[in-house]
Amino acid sequence: MYASHIEHIELCSDEHLNTLTGLIEALPEFDSRHDLDALVSRLQGQPHLALLSFVEGELAGFKLGYALDDTTFYSWLGGVLPEFRNLGLAKSMLVAQESWAKTKGYQCMEVKTMNCYAPMLTMLVSNGYQVTALAANDDIKLNKMTLRKSL
Repeated sequence: MYASHIEHIELCSDEHLNTLTGLIEALPEFDSRHDLDALVSRLQGQPHLALLSFVEGELAGFKLGYALDDTTFYSWLGGVLPEFRNLGLAKSMLVAQESWAKTKGYQCMEVKTMNCYAPMLTMLVSNGYQVTALAANDDIKLNKMTLRKSL
């Protein structure tokens, strides 16, 4: 069994944003759309939460979200480095994010994913998220789903 922990960051410093950008660049699922400027633009002036997951002291993944409004917290980006997958880190961060959002008074969580991210979709559905919208694409793997969960 590995020792793991999650660090909660409610106000991202430049150092935190650079760490998140480095993780995003290291994840094969992400492209260059989520660079430092995109993170700053999306988070600036918004209540937000970044979670950093560590295994044996080594940075293994992250989850990043922000307030859509006073009642809805949006789980925007997240991922676990390939060498740390299948340890339950993504689910642990999801549960931690939900718990934090609930203590802050949010009533629901919202997230978007695509068919091509089947493990993420499966995790969300198995944790009580329900599909509320679908944006169809000619390539069915790229269909984008919006999911919500009441807290």
